[in-house]
Amino acid sequence: MSEGNQLGGQYIAGEWREASGTESIEVRNPTTEEVIADIPNATPEEIDSAIDSAAEAQIDWGRRPAHERGELVREVAELMLTNQSELADLIVEEQGKPRNVALGEIEASADLCEYMAEWDRRIEGDILPGDTRRESIHLQRHPLGVVAGIIPWNYPIAVFIRKFAPALVAGNTLVAKPSEETPISTLRLAELIDEELDLPDGVLNIVTGGGEVGTRLVSSDAIDMISMTGSVETGKAIMEAAADNLTKVSLELGGKAPVIVWKDADIDQAVEDILTARITNTGQVCTCAERVYVHGDVREEFEEHYVEAAKNVTLGRPEDNPDMGPQVNSRELEKTEAAVKRARNEGAEVLLGGSRPSGTNFERGYWYEPTVITDVKQDMDIMQNEVFGPVTPIMEIDSLEDAIQYANDSRYGLSSYVFTDNYRTAMRVAEDLEFGETYINRTLGESWHGHHIGWNESGLGGEDGKYGFLKYTQLKTVYHNYD
Repeated sequence: MSEGNQLGGQYIAGEWREASGTESIEVRNPTTEEVIADIPNATPEEIDSAIDSAAEAQIDWGRRPAHERGELVREVAELMLTNQSELADLIVEEQGKPRNVALGEIEASADLCEYMAEWDRRIEGDILPGDTRRESIHLQRHPLGVVAGIIPWNYPIAVFIRKFAPALVAGNTLVAKPSEETPISTLRLAELIDEELDLPDGVLNIVTGGGEVGTRLVSSDAIDMISMTGSVETGKAIMEAAADNLTKVSLELGGKAPVIVWKDADIDQAVEDILTARITNTGQVCTCAERVYVHGDVREEFEEHYVEAAKNVTLGRPEDNPDMGPQVNSRELEKTEAAVKRARNEGAEVLLGGSRPSGTNFERGYWYEPTVITDVKQDMDIMQNEVFGPVTPIMEIDSLEDAIQYANDSRYGLSSYVFTDNYRTAMRVAEDLEFGETYINRTLGESWHGHHIGWNESGLGGEDGKYGFLKYTQLKTVYHNYD
């Protein structure tokens, strides 16, 4: 047992149950490397109990008027805003996110609750004419049942709410597993919901632990849908586990977002937006700008401005609101270091950064400098595989055909970006890029009423908007014959 605080056991059927197992996982502060808590590994019996509780509660919950369900989710939004500072501080401590960004995560999560709650009066079906006399065909939307939500570490509250809000409004119940890296804020939110709101027992259940807990959860034949955000490899393992029971899956996985900077782009705007899209959350966002293709006419200008801007990025303790905090753990830091080392070995040139920062403030913690790399080629590892850290490789291109070809030369297909002042160029690129979302003359920040979806190995199912909500429902066809 570490010196950190032992967090309570599992949240099952409306109560916190003391951990019955003996295994636990340390949670470390990425700024100081100190152990700040231990979380118990849920036992198989606890996981099964959480699923059974959700299944039992779903029958009544799914039959309640949708507006009642929406009102509960609206109350969660208000609860988060009331406790915004406390929840943000927990995210800062466990994930290393700058405090203003953590505050923004809570605010955005509350906004998402408000948006999803509005679907309580918009769960629409269809009425069709029958093929026979005096017959009407009704297509109705029904809940799926029990949803398993697998939460990543980079946005522990926002992604939890991304699954919680639509699932509950649609009439489902939820068994959620927060990341073992950042469980504290999610558990605290669950405590607040339990203490302050009249949520029926079993509608929300939380189980904690590592990969074996997730495997048990997604393998259950009592789970009706799995909604997971995380790595491609984990997503594939979940699909394999779900196959035996034909469980519906929705996966938001990794990305390798390309940016095309065309010769007529506003360079200052492109630099500012791309840098933001590379260093936000220390580059630990699946939609971060991962590779930049710049037209040869403006490459030198772009690189010069980009390097200068990156030099001014501040690193520091997250509570002081720097531009960047640390990476979340030693594994992520080592992966970033290895990616830059491979790029150097393959012949790329590091224009800026490329190492851990020096100084007494960075002796502990998982820090990495903003890094800019040039002289890269399309087949280099740095241009093909996701780097979940603040590293920007820049490659020169001379034709739009090459830019589109290189951008699409990836197993990923989540976000993509293009900067140009030419309408024809923008429309052609938007049509030809093989990505679930494309941004023109801006970068990060999808809207809740849009649709956030990956193509190829970046996932399936999608989040947000009409289609992100309706995936938590299933259709029933009812034939009314009144002849």
